[in-house]
Amino acid sequence: MLTKNQADIWSDFLAYIEEKCSAAEFQNWIAPIQVAENGADELVLRVPNIFVQEYLLANYKKDLAGFVPVKTNGDLALKFIISEEIKKQPILEEAPPAQDNLKLNPHYTFENFIEGASNQFVKSAALGVASHPGKSYNPLFIHGGVGLGKTHLLHGIGHYVRQHHKKLKIHCITTEGFINDIVDNLKNKSMDRMKRFYRSLDILLVDDIQFLQSRLNFEDEFCNTFESLINQNKQIVITSDKPPSQLKLSERLVARMEWGLVAHVGAPDIETRVAILQHKAELRGIRIPHKVAFFIAEHIFNNVRQLEGAINRLSAFSRHMGKEVTEEVVETTLGELLQHNPQKKVSVDNILHCVGTLFEVRVSDLRGSSRIKTVAFPRQVAMYLAKELMTDSLMKLASAFGGKTHSTLLHAWKKVSQQLQSDETLRKQIEMARRNLEE
Repeated sequence: MLTKNQADIWSDFLAYIEEKCSAAEFQNWIAPIQVAENGADELVLRVPNIFVQEYLLANYKKDLAGFVPVKTNGDLALKFIISEEIKKQPILEEAPPAQDNLKLNPHYTFENFIEGASNQFVKSAALGVASHPGKSYNPLFIHGGVGLGKTHLLHGIGHYVRQHHKKLKIHCITTEGFINDIVDNLKNKSMDRMKRFYRSLDILLVDDIQFLQSRLNFEDEFCNTFESLINQNKQIVITSDKPPSQLKLSERLVARMEWGLVAHVGAPDIETRVAILQHKAELRGIRIPHKVAFFIAEHIFNNVRQLEGAINRLSAFSRHMGKEVTEEVVETTLGELLQHNPQKKVSVDNILHCVGTLFEVRVSDLRGSSRIKTVAFPRQVAMYLAKELMTDSLMKLASAFGGKTHSTLLHAWKKVSQQLQSDETLRKQIEMARRNLEE
C-alpha cells in the first residue's frame, strides 16, 4: 500500500532524478511522464508511448525502488497507461532529400584510407558496394574493434555515392541517431513520415548497431525498415564492434544481417601503422623520419585512433617548439601513449604447439605442405591466430610456416574468419587457443 500521495511520490522522484541525468535526457524521457490517477496500491503513470516506459524501467528501476514500494512478488507497485494515439494526423511535408542534410566527415574518404593486409578485403567490399549499390553485397556488415576504421569506410561509401551516383537518396546515421529519430517522431506524432522517409532511401548507412541491443521496440522498427529496403534491392551497410552472431539481438535481425557479406576489420600490422603515421603527418605538414615512425608504430599498436592522437601531439609540439621529430621527442611528448610492456609475447612456435595440441596434429606437419584436411585446416587456424595475435608483417609470419607465401596466410585468415561466423565449435576452439596463448 502507498504511504504517500501518488503526486508527491512522483514529485520526490523527479527532484532526485533530475540531479542524476542530463537536461536533454530529462526533457526527452522523464518530463513527458505524468501521474495518471490515484490508486491505493500502485503508482499509476501515463507515458506517451511504450519506448518511454521501457527507457524508464531499463535505466531507473533501481532508483524507483527507493520511492515506490515493492510487491510481495518482487515487482514495483507501479502501473503504466500508454496515451492513446491521435487517430488521424494531417499529412506533413516529407523530410528533405537525404543529400541535403547528409553529414559525412570530410576526411573519411576512400582516398584517405590506408590499406593494409588487415583491412584490404573489407575496403574492397566497401568500394564494391559504393560502385554498385544494391547489386554486390547486401547488406554489407563491417565489424571490428574501436578505432580501426569502420566509420571511415562507412563515410567513404557515402562520399563515393554522393560523387558518382548523385540521383540516389542516401542517409548515414548512428544507431543512437536512429533511436532519437523514433523518439522525436513519436513525440511529434509523425511516425508515418519517418517511415516513408527511411523506406524511400536508396542507401542506408548505419554506424554502431551494437547500441540497438536490449531495445526491443526500437529493434523491431529497425528490422522493419531493413526488410523493406532489402526487398526493394536498396543497399544497407552496417558497422558494429562484434559480428552479428555475437550481438544480443533477435534471431530474426541477426539472420537478416548475415544475408549478405560479413567483413572483419583487423588491427593494422606494423607496416600499415607506419604508412598511416606518415600519411597523417604529411596531412599536418610535419616530417617524421621512417625510423621514428617505425619506433612509434612498434609502441602504439591497438588502433588507428591512437596513432592519429600521437600525430596530433607531435604536430602541436613541433609547431610550437620548432623542433624536428626524433625518438627522444617522441618519448617525451607521447609518454603514456607508448606501450612498452604489451601483453605476453606470442610467437609462431607457441601458436603451432597450441593448435597442434588442440587438433591433435604434429607441429612438423603444421609446418609442412600436406593438404590432408585434418592437417591443412589446423594449419589455417594457426595462420589465422598468428595474424590476429602478432604484429609482424605477413611475409615474416608466412615464412615461419615452412616458407609459405603471404598470400597463402591471408587466404587462410579470410577462410577461417568467414567460417567463424557460422561455426560455433570452431569459435569455441579459437577462443580456447587465444586464452591459452595470452595467459
